[in-house]
Amino acid sequence: MTIRTMISPGRYVQGKGAIHQLGHHLAQLGSKPLLVADGVVWGFVGHDVEASLTEAGLPVDRRDFGGVPSSKEVDRLVGEITSSGADVVVAIGGGSTIDAVKAAGHLAGIRWANAPTVASTDAPCSALSVIYTDDGEFEAYRFFPRNPDLVLVDSQVVANAPAEFLVAGVGDALATWLEARATSRSGSKTMAGGLPTLTGTALAKLSWDVLWENALPAIDAVRDSQVTPAVEKVIEANTLLSGLGFESGGLAAAHAIHNGLTSVAATHGLAHGQKVNLGSVAQLVLEGATPADLREFIEFTTAVGLPTTLTEVGIRPDDAESVHAVATAAAAEGETIHSMPFEVTSDDVAAALTSIDRHATRIRESAHLPAPKPYAAKH
Repeated sequence: MTIRTMISPGRYVQGKGAIHQLGHHLAQLGSKPLLVADGVVWGFVGHDVEASLTEAGLPVDRRDFGGVPSSKEVDRLVGEITSSGADVVVAIGGGSTIDAVKAAGHLAGIRWANAPTVASTDAPCSALSVIYTDDGEFEAYRFFPRNPDLVLVDSQVVANAPAEFLVAGVGDALATWLEARATSRSGSKTMAGGLPTLTGTALAKLSWDVLWENALPAIDAVRDSQVTPAVEKVIEANTLLSGLGFESGGLAAAHAIHNGLTSVAATHGLAHGQKVNLGSVAQLVLEGATPADLREFIEFTTAVGLPTTLTEVGIRPDDAESVHAVATAAAAEGETIHSMPFEVTSDDVAAALTSIDRHATRIRESAHLPAPKPYAAKH
């Protein structure tokens, strides 16, 4: 039976100063919100959040986030929700906070909302969480029967954050179209639980188009904490379009290779989107992309500031043991790499990854782009 499906958050709100409307939108979801944010995030948005909730007649109750969306942290947050008697839980921060809060809100049986302070991943809109071990290795996807009730993004808050967060979001979002295209060709199921809809696949393509046109000027603007039309478009592409596109369009090799990379300690400390971008390069190699397409992607994402070599994610291409570990995890049973329109083995992944550095370095050299710099994980 051919069943296609599309899922999305209840409401998406984006714009400069949107944080001041948080209380208004939360009041439509519950009367006792529990806010989850770490101390750094609360330091720069706490005042505005408090003012917004007070104006809406809502109590202000904040709990800290522990740093990693692990099973242990999720269970701890469920305890915080239960003891507070909250009827809606709100994640304020980045993808890790959001993933932990979605999982905790689901387990606690209450509504949940997200107020991302960066546009670094497509986590805010989805009905799933990526759960890691306490050491930061990928553990599992957890799926929920519904998406967040509210996603609210203040563009100025995003522009005030370091530009590297927006760069990482571009890496995550560019993979959306490459993976949705592969899923569409193979007729595989998506994270939404059915075959991709035309809508999900089209939104993934729109995300790609918006980023190729706007990513570079948007990143430049954010380096000066400015919100321009290009910045607004990139925030929407990274957050909403990529969120809907990956979930209802499908994941394939790029995210599976990201998951594989997390199994090697040398890659820890890199942003999700940085590792995903290397996964995108490897997926293009696996697909036998034309030399022009591969060159264009490597040149563009290098200019954006994303890794296009193993060296830049902390792995030497001649480190066969680490490459094998990544490839084995990426091709594990149940991984999204099996949504590719052809069979992919761990040997295929290892060959693709090992072949990247020499080729990408040559492309960068001929385009007068910086040579790859080795990444050293900060322990």
